Amino acid sequence: MSVTSSPPEAASRGPVALLPLIGVVFTAYLVIGLAMPVLPLHVHEGLHLSTFMVGLVAGIQFAAALLSRLFAGHHADRRGAKHTVVTGLLCAGGAGLIHLLSLHFVHEPRLSVLILLLGRALLGVSESFIVTGALSWGLAILGPQHTGKVMAWIGTALYAAFAAGAPAGTALYARQGFLAIALATLVIPLATLALVLPLRAVQPVPARARTSFTEVAGIVWGPGLGLALSGVGFGAITTFIALLFAERGWSPAWLALTVLCAAFMAGRLLFGHLPDRLGGARVALVCVLIEAVGQALIWLADSSALVLAGVTLTGLGYSLVFPGFGVEALRHAPPQSRGLAMGAYTAFLDLSLGLSSPVLGLVASRAGLGAVFFASTVTVLCAAAVALGRVRAPATT
Repeated sequence: MSVTSSPPEAASRGPVALLPLIGVVFTAYLVIGLAMPVLPLHVHEGLHLSTFMVGLVAGIQFAAALLSRLFAGHHADRRGAKHTVVTGLLCAGGAGLIHLLSLHFVHEPRLSVLILLLGRALLGVSESFIVTGALSWGLAILGPQHTGKVMAWIGTALYAAFAAGAPAGTALYARQGFLAIALATLVIPLATLALVLPLRAVQPVPARARTSFTEVAGIVWGPGLGLALSGVGFGAITTFIALLFAERGWSPAWLALTVLCAAFMAGRLLFGHLPDRLGGARVALVCVLIEAVGQALIWLADSSALVLAGVTLTGLGYSLVFPGFGVEALRHAPPQSRGLAMGAYTAFLDLSLGLSSPVLGLVASRAGLGAVFFASTVTVLCAAAVALGRVRAPATT
């Protein structure tokens, strides 16, 4: 199977040209979706550890992705996107082995969670390589003028995996506990290699004079800051919504995660073309404001129905934040360093989720789970200020 086409020809076929990559990203990210609703339960109720530790276990994956993101970008620019994706899948399989090892020490919760932290960190590295490689691959297929579409379509596969994984992970956890999640984390990435290996690689741009990291950081830091601030709302839901449902006696908790991802996918599928057409900053501004309204509704809600309404608004709003700010981040990136620029930009999201999860865990331990969503509302509103600044900035900046 080949995914190589000239950008004009591939772009005319729209998302069809990216279907192989979409399938790979969906399958690879299913392991993250499976763990999302049950990882907090395993740490808090299974190992009897604090909400801060829940946030730390959730956040270390994003911290590790942050630390490896730039290396993944360099890897994609030099070794090619396919090699980068394969490397990520192998790391994910290794993370599954470490997850299994942690279960041998559940009678010693601190040791078990330490091993689990190592597994989640390696999973973060794998996520970094898979998504950076897939996005770089997609840009090589469609061309940089379709940056927003590539981010929207490949990202849709990612969140479709989250949506499908949430109920599946809950069912597996109910039947076999965390063992089933650990086995899936091992098996699914290795099986995904069967989808990747037949694909024909795209050649990296010849390294005549690659842009330095400092130059790339100067290009992407503004949009990256907006992305980081907006990511706090998404992180608040994925890390703490299951505990909020459990605390208030609502069920099923997985429904909130599935609704989040379904709304996210609907926004991407219906409006994914808008950042390329209308401008990334304008689209990001509107979407961040919608996300903030959703977060505020969760904070104020006194019923599961209102929480789900807030989750829906959050998903719709957040859906185009990444491609919106991404168009702004990559429009000045030189062709030979697009992988590095993609990695640097995405690293801001890793930084956001890696730091916000433990910080919000401290908020929860001191002021309750409801306060988490007040803090995330305020933070997301700060992202709107960043987007507004980009809208008002001269076109050449």
